[in-house]
Amino acid sequence: MVNLVDTHCHIYSDKFHLDRNTVIENAGLQGVHKILMPNVDLESIDAMLDAESKYPGICIPMMGLHPCSVKEDYKNVWETMLIWFQKKNFIGVGEIGIDLYWDKTTLEWQQDIFRTQVLHSIEIQKPVAMHTRNAMPEVMAILREFKGQGIRGVFHCFSEGYEFIPEIVEMGFYFGIGGVLTYKNSGLSEVIPQIPLDRIILETDAPYLAPVPFRGKRNEPAYVWQVAKTLAEITGVKMEEIGAQTSLNAARLFSL
Repeated sequence: MVNLVDTHCHIYSDKFHLDRNTVIENAGLQGVHKILMPNVDLESIDAMLDAESKYPGICIPMMGLHPCSVKEDYKNVWETMLIWFQKKNFIGVGEIGIDLYWDKTTLEWQQDIFRTQVLHSIEIQKPVAMHTRNAMPEVMAILREFKGQGIRGVFHCFSEGYEFIPEIVEMGFYFGIGGVLTYKNSGLSEVIPQIPLDRIILETDAPYLAPVPFRGKRNEPAYVWQVAKTLAEITGVKMEEIGAQTSLNAARLFSL
């Protein structure tokens, strides 16, 4: 069986309230034995840590403030998250970034807290899991400020064109590839051959962005297998190698 890691999954979401056990069992049957959980706000922390407690060694948490959760009180929220960082050894700082799809009015707040969280990731020597939507120039501008200072991480749900790939590779970041890869009009299948396989990690972003043939339904960790299969078809690399390399990449990035 091909071993896989779902490096970005909100398994603690209410969408899994009724069948979380079954969903995680199904993931294991598909070779997915580690599910990395990015945090989004203060309200999601308890549910995330509960999942970690019930599925130790499988569901592994990060800590961070999602750009879509950035409100006027974001500095107070971050102070509370810093306390959590002192209590627990999270594997990463995430989900962080900039999102200008939903709300452009919070851009300055988003930039400020993104910069703050990136700096914290460097201080604690943990990777960042970055959400970037309609904001690649803004995200890259901030990352350049920290170039050469030990920053590392992943562009979650990477779906950009070729333009940014060389710089992302040069800076040492990884590309999180999920269900969007299977969408006919995403254009990602044309971009993938330009990304080194040793910089790709797999993800679902469950319960969102389910891959074909499950598109439109609730996504779940088991479906990362479908992403791996599509990646193998596009690159011509055997599934076993896709699983081994992407799992190794995830282990390197997140110190699994």
